[in-house]
Amino acid sequence: MELHISAEHSNEDRTCVRNKLIAFNHAHFPKELSDRYEELNLFLKNADGETLGGVVGDICWNWLEIHYLILDEQIRGLGYGSKLLLEIEEIARQRSCDFIKLDTLSFQALDFYLKYGYEVYGTIHNAGGHTHYYLKKDLKN
Repeated sequence: MELHISAEHSNEDRTCVRNKLIAFNHAHFPKELSDRYEELNLFLKNADGETLGGVVGDICWNWLEIHYLILDEQIRGLGYGSKLLLEIEEIARQRSCDFIKLDTLSFQALDFYLKYGYEVYGTIHNAGGHTHYYLKKDLKN
């Protein structure tokens, strides 16, 4: 069998690789957690249906991972980020998640997450001249 490496940008290929990893992981988690994988997204929209921000994440077995949380600049500081974060935390609690994990860069929202009880568990310095922070918040306290 001859194989080659391809750098094509294909959603189908990306989904294939993602699903292969999910299937592999299923074999290594307890049976009661094996079906616990779902995308979880909340979007902030105006009256015209325009998306002004949101939070994109996944529930993976016993945790929620937040991949993106962003608001358009003109609505930052008005409390919408807090509302999105608190809402997704509540959904994670309802879905019996034990913790939430996320990452942020030093020019992004570290202080915001610290204010809501997230703790830094790892850092990478000189990530493009910035610090990359990895954070976690336990939900079972």
